[in-house]
Order: sequence, then C-alpha cells, then structure tokens
Amino acid sequence: MRRSIIAISIALSCALCSPVQAQGWQSDVIGVTQSQLSAQHWLKQNVSAKVLMQPEQIQAFNQKLISDNDYIVDPLDYKKTLSKDDLEAAILKASSVPKSPRFYTDGRQLSAKHFAKYTNNLNLNAVKNTNKVRFGMVVKRTALRTFPTWDRVLNSGLDKDLDRFQESGMFPGESVAVLHQSTDKKWLLVRAYNYLAWTPAEDIAFGDANTIREYKNQVDFLLVTGAKVRTAYVPDDNSRSEVQLDMGVRLPLMAAKDVPHLLNGQNTYASHVVQLPTRNEQGLLEIKPAMISKSADVNMGYLPYTEANLIKQGFKFLGERYGWGHDYNGRDCTGFVGEIYKSFGLLMPRNSGQQGSSEYGTNNRFDKQSTEQQKLGVTQQMKIGDLIYIPGHVMMYLGEQNGQPYVIHDVKGLGYNNADGSFYSGSLNGVSVTPLLPLRLSQKVSYLDRVYNIKRIR
Repeated sequence: MRRSIIAISIALSCALCSPVQAQGWQSDVIGVTQSQLSAQHWLKQNVSAKVLMQPEQIQAFNQKLISDNDYIVDPLDYKKTLSKDDLEAAILKASSVPKSPRFYTDGRQLSAKHFAKYTNNLNLNAVKNTNKVRFGMVVKRTALRTFPTWDRVLNSGLDKDLDRFQESGMFPGESVAVLHQSTDKKWLLVRAYNYLAWTPAEDIAFGDANTIREYKNQVDFLLVTGAKVRTAYVPDDNSRSEVQLDMGVRLPLMAAKDVPHLLNGQNTYASHVVQLPTRNEQGLLEIKPAMISKSADVNMGYLPYTEANLIKQGFKFLGERYGWGHDYNGRDCTGFVGEIYKSFGLLMPRNSGQQGSSEYGTNNRFDKQSTEQQKLGVTQQMKIGDLIYIPGHVMMYLGEQNGQPYVIHDVKGLGYNNADGSFYSGSLNGVSVTPLLPLRLSQKVSYLDRVYNIKRIR
C-alpha cells in the first residue's frame, strides 16, 4: 500500500513537471490550464450543495471560539479598566523589539536609536495605576501595526513587499477595545477580535460599548460578498463617499420605513441603504445612511455555508496581489481564507500558526515522525474548503483533477522541480490556483513534507 500511494504521487507530480504552454498563453505555473482558473470549472466537479453548518451552529462555533481560543475575543467584552502592569504588558506584547536585524527600504539597518524613537512613541510614561478602556468602531479599511508608525521595515532579505511592522487589517463595522494612545496622539493601541496592535486614530470612532453592540447585533444586514465593494459617491461627505468594503463586511440595513426616496440627491430605489459607521469632528461614532448599488456583489445576510460557495468566494480574489498583513490593499494567505469564511459568519484567528495550532474544527495533525504515506492518505480524503497548513502558510482545497489535489491560496513564492530534477524558483505573489503535490520549498523539501495539519470546519 505504501509503495502504491507514493508511486502514484511521484507519477502525478512528474506528469506536471513542465509549465503549461498553450496557444496564445504561456505560464511558468506548473500543472494549471486556463480552464482551471475559473470557478465554474471546479463547480462542475460533483460539488455538494448541502449546507455544511446551519446559522445556529455557526453562532455556537463562534461563541465557543471566543470562550476557548486564546486568539479570539469579543472586544466589547473587554475589561473596562486596566492596571498599570496589565497595560504595560499589553503595550510591550504588541510592540516588542525584534531580536533579528531590521532594515529600512533604502538598506539602512535599524539601530538602538531608531527603535528608541518608536518605543518613545509608545507613551509608556502616560500609563497610570488605573487606565480606562474605551470602545470604538472602525470607519474605513485600516492597518494594524507593530509600532505606532508608518515606517516600512524589512528583514535581512530586503524584500520590500514584506513590511515587518505590518501586522493585519481591519474593516468598517469592526468593533475594538481601545487600550492606549501614542505619544504623538496619532495612533491607538486596539484589541480587535483577532489581534492586538496599533492603528491610526483617525480610522476609529469612539462610542458606547452597548450602543456599538446594538448596532452589530441587528438582524437585518447587508453582507459584502465581493472582493471589494464601494458605497455610492456622495458630494461633500468623504466619510460615506466611495468607502471601500471588503469581503465579509457586515452593515445593518436601514429600516424600509426610514429610507427616503432621495438620499444625497440620488434616488434610493436602485440601491441598498445601509447604516454606515463614520467619525465626526470630535472623533465620536456617528451612523449615517449610505447607498450600495443593488448590482454590487452583496447578500442579504450571510451566505449559506456550502462547498459551492466556498469555491465561488475563493475565486473572487483570484489574481489579487499578495499583501503581507493586508498590505497593498490586499491580503495574505490567512487574510484570504479568513475573509472567505467570514462570508458565512465564521470567525478565525489571524495568523496561520494560530489557525493551524488551534483545536477548533476537525484536525489531522502530523509531526516529524509522520510518513508521506500517512499524509497522502489524508489528502485523498479531503473535502472542498479543507485548510492545509505548512509553517507560515495556509491553502484551501479546491478539488481533484486526474488524482491530483488542487488548492487555491494567496501565496508569494513558486517552487518546483523540473523534469530534469533541477529546482525552479519563481514567484506567484497573488491569489493562485496550483496543484499541491509538485510544490516545493527547495529542491529537497516539498510542501507535503512540511504539512503539519489539515483542518476541516463543519
């Protein structure tokens, strides 16, 4: 049995060893045809229409995650005050000075003096014996940063795409607990549902926790199901004009009786009218009506959690440039799968290691003693939407073609062995469809070698 599985694996991988070259189309991506770059191609492969989890099951899943998982919280349940020790610990946890060298984009290495500038802006001197926690809501797509600065900092490889001060992103309608403010008052230390980091103060509107909770818990809401959707243009009001809303953003609808025929000079009959969070001049939360075209890729409520919808949602990001920590107005591998699953109302930790190590879902774990046979046995049983984890990366299973498992993932590098055994090193740098088995991190190390968990959420 061991020989047959591995022999099949080698045969399939070797069959895909050459890049695709079809008439009018050339690619260095191994084993992918143009037809496979279409959601419709995969939807034809006996995809189940069964609802995998009902809304009440998803709600229970999220509640258990918040209760049991160290990486997920409800920011609105955050404690109302923090002691000096607790707040200092939170600040230093978010903003620890790295042990390995860091460099600016021009190649200069950061010195202790440079890091002193960033640590001075942490405003540790303002921490009191008792510190009030405030609450707020995100009003525009924004960043979560290691330190309160926009300075881009790289590792020793000087890869300018990987800003090591960039942690994650947040989107309109997300709630946060605000723990602290930077010395220059331009940044806030916030606890989002899946991360603790610094965010620009101008992107957060302060409000009462109960008011924010009532807003978020409204039953009638519009869900953004496209990669990106924008509100309608509004003259003289940037707070609600062409606001970008990414996949998974949930905004309450205005009650039909409260929707006027005209809004900002435009008839509302061809649009959804949502309650958009905005920030007034005093920095406080102000809910304003905003319009989203009925032609936009949105849904009334969460999408049904089905295999077909997993595929459809994943392909809406196809070709989007890779963005480390939601940089470049995009997302990375965990942002990619996280936003797909938010389409169904499912929450997840932020980083791949946090997702892969967490106990939620059904996990097939592997260690250094696990054999290739064991891993291949599990890959042959994968279901659409299963998440495949290697250190620092996650992929979503799409389906099988000629016995070969295929995945969709937001990935930077591209590596495989050519037919002559030489290693090809290229770049994908975006959301891509690839076969799983031929992918390699080096000539001797495959993705399969490094798989440590295959997770199913049902």
